[in-house]
Amino acid sequence: MQRSLPDQPCSVARTLDIIGDRWTALVLRDIAIGIARFDAIQGDLGLSRKVLTQRLNDLVEHGVLVRVEYQDNPPRYDYRLTEKGNDLLMVLLSLQQFGDKWAYDGEPPIAWRHLSCAQISTPVACCDHCGEQVRPGDAIPERGPSFDDAAAPAVGEALDAIAAAFA
Repeated sequence: MQRSLPDQPCSVARTLDIIGDRWTALVLRDIAIGIARFDAIQGDLGLSRKVLTQRLNDLVEHGVLVRVEYQDNPPRYDYRLTEKGNDLLMVLLSLQQFGDKWAYDGEPPIAWRHLSCAQISTPVACCDHCGEQVRPGDAIPERGPSFDDAAAPAVGEALDAIAAAFA
C-alpha cells in the first residue's frame, strides 16, 4: 500500500500524508480532549503499542505534536498539539460533524459549547472576508498560487470547466 502522495499537487493529498489512517485521527482526537499520555491513549483506543508508537512518532516528525517529558526515569511524555496540530483539528471537527449527522442522526455523542456565548454550538466554516457561512455550492475552486498545470492537467481542465460554468 502506498503511504505517501508526494507527487499530488493537492492540499488534501498532502494532509492525508500526515493523517495517514483512522488511528492517527483518533490519536489526535484523544490528545485534543486531554488523553495525552501513551498508556492512556493506548488504553482508550485499544491499538497495539507498536502502531501507537509509529503514529505518535509520525505526528511529532510532521510537527503536529510535541513531546513534553513529565517523568525522567524512565522517560515518559505527554503529547501536546502544536499550532499545526490545532489547525489539523478543524479537519477532525468536519469529520465529527459528518458523523453527528449521518451516523448519529443529529444526536451527537459529544457536543461543543462555545466559550464566548456559553451555548452549545455547531462550529461552521466561514468566509474570512465577509464572515458569512460557506457551504458546498457557495464557493468554487480556482487555481491557487502554487498550482502546477503540468503536474495535474486533469485537475486544471476540471478547474477551467468550473470557471467557464460560472463565467
